[in-house]
Parts: sequence; structure tokens; C-alpha cells
Amino acid sequence: MKQKLKIAIQGGQASFHDMATRQYFAGHPVELLECVTFGLLCDALVNRKVDLAVMAIENTLAGSILPNYSLLESLPLRIIGETYLHIQQNLMALPGQKVEDIQTVRSHPMALHQCSNFLEAHPHLRAIESFDTAESAKEIRQKNLKGVAAIASKLAANRYQLSILAAEIENLRQNYTRFIILKNEHYQNGVLPDKASLSFRVSHAVGSLVGVLNVFRDHGLNLSLIQSVPIPGQPNEYAFHVDLLWENEDQFYRAIEAAGPFARGVKVLGIYKAGVIPYDRTVRQPAYLG
Repeated sequence: MKQKLKIAIQGGQASFHDMATRQYFAGHPVELLECVTFGLLCDALVNRKVDLAVMAIENTLAGSILPNYSLLESLPLRIIGETYLHIQQNLMALPGQKVEDIQTVRSHPMALHQCSNFLEAHPHLRAIESFDTAESAKEIRQKNLKGVAAIASKLAANRYQLSILAAEIENLRQNYTRFIILKNEHYQNGVLPDKASLSFRVSHAVGSLVGVLNVFRDHGLNLSLIQSVPIPGQPNEYAFHVDLLWENEDQFYRAIEAAGPFARGVKVLGIYKAGVIPYDRTVRQPAYLG
């Protein structure tokens, strides 16, 4: 029998973090530690209260979650995998109500942002930020809140016996969130890696950043993401986070060595197998290999 994994997530049961975790670790027993913030999620992993953590890092509608890049920059965490979850947002409330009966809508700020078109089309709805989508739904049920709706998943509506007043209200149907799987040490699961995440800094000299990027190009690496992250307490100083893909892992190591003269403070955040964006609903994520 497989040993149960204790995994930290942001939010509660039926949240998108919960769904992403069960998608990636399909077929493997898990125990969730529900965290109110991403900082507490990382703290639980650093202090070995959990085996792993699952953390959202970017969304096709809302963009990158910059504070989470800062957490990766400052803490001894390793990315060991990733998964992409198709996000469908739904407006839900206690049964017997219509959209016209609702005054306030509660959800995570990212979810509210993803549904901005719907909210603007219904100006009588007042959006209130909360720490989690599913917990917003749970609170409505527990406190019997009428005139209040949540934006969350269909799973949350089913779990907390709420009626969906408007389904799939996200601005864009191709709405995906990328979640990274974190561990606090090096990890090998027998899967051949083809992707790496790293951060680095460059000098203020003209062409420094281009020099690093040219090294990646010359070594046949595909740059799938570049994100600048402000360095706290250092005005006009930034760390650059990049994701790199390759066909041969040796290309990556040769590129890192060659980038040395152009980059400062290179930190490899993780080397892992790239996830697949499941545009086709029949495409399944690779199960956890433990």
C-alpha cells in the first residue's frame, strides 16, 4: 500500500489547489494541510510539517503571481513538477435565489479578476476579496448567508450544497492555472526531466540580459517564461525568473556554465518533467511517480 503524502495547499477542500493536487497525485493517497496564505504554505514545507506543497504560480487570464516568485527566490524550496488545471468559475449561492437577489460576491482576488467581465455586466454586485474560493462557498452554507454569492468551482457548489446561478463566468474559456509541486530538498522520481526553472540577476551594463538569453538560444533551449521580480529594499533591482525546455539535458548544464559571465546569483529552482496544458479534455496529466 502506498504511503500517504501530507501536502500543503492554499485554501480548503474543493478549492482549485485541492483539485490540482488530486489531479497531479492521481491514484496516490494524500492528506491535505489547508493554509490561509502562500507564506504559511511555504513555511509548513520549510519546517517539514508536510512532505510536499502545491502552489499556484501563474494563470492565463490573471498572469503571474509575483509574491509567489518572491517566495521561491528567498526560500530553500525545489520545484519537482507542475500541473495545469482548467479553471471554470461559477457564481453560486443558497438555493432559491437568482442573480438579481445577490448583493455581494466573495472570492479569491485572482478569481474575481478572472470574472471581471461578468461582474462589470452586473454592477449591482459588490465584489469582496477573500482568501479562498471554496472557503467562500463554505462560509455561505455554514452561516446561511442570503444575498451573498461566491465564485468557485462546481465541486465547491456540490460539496456545500449551493445552487449555481451562473456557470462558467470566467472571461476566457481557455483559462488555465499552472501549479508547481514543491519539496524542500533535491528529489528524483525516475522521470526524465525536460524543463528547469531558475532565477538570476544581471548587471546594469547594456546588453547584460540579452547576453544571458543569447546563451540559452545558442544552446538550443526554449525559453517558455521570463518574469522580472522586484528585489525588496533594492530600488530598480530585479531578479529574472525563467523557465527553460530542452531535448537533451546536457544542453541545460552547458548553458548554465556558459551564462556565468553574464548572470549573477544563478539559482536553479527545480529540474522536472514539464506538465501538459490539457486543451483537449481527454488529455490526462501524468500520475505521481513515487
